[in-house]
Amino acid sequence: SSSLTEATVFVKRLRRKTDLSNMAKTMRTVLNSNSKVTVLRSDLHSVINQGFLDVPGNLFQMKFRNPEELQNDIELKCLNDLMSLLTPSTDIRVLLNCMSSNLQAFVIQPSRDKEELRKVASDFQLRWNFLLTAVSKALTLNYADSFG
Repeated sequence: SSSLTEATVFVKRLRRKTDLSNMAKTMRTVLNSNSKVTVLRSDLHSVINQGFLDVPGNLFQMKFRNPEELQNDIELKCLNDLMSLLTPSTDIRVLLNCMSSNLQAFVIQPSRDKEELRKVASDFQLRWNFLLTAVSKALTLNYADSFG
């Protein structure tokens, strides 16, 4: 039973690493193309500025009114930060470091103990997945050139 559990955990980790590796290869291809990055940035700004996302809040808000509002918009700030770094020839490590810094600042450091970290991380992951799904949906429904 213990071996099966360890094997299952190992397989899940291996799948995540393989998925991340494949995603990194795809992103490098996109990031090395001036035209693809330009179209992607344009499409992202278009669906956000035209209000096609099914999420509340303003992604381009530079200052948050209070800490509680910031807590509610962590995933929006992360997306905004990633979009601001998205330029032709951006190294994928820059994007990963940005996300890592945001997670450290907004998820890991504010957590006082292991249980709170699990809750905050789980909440962030759920909201982050919801946001990315909303972005993908908006790009698809608006026939964005970058989505193909």
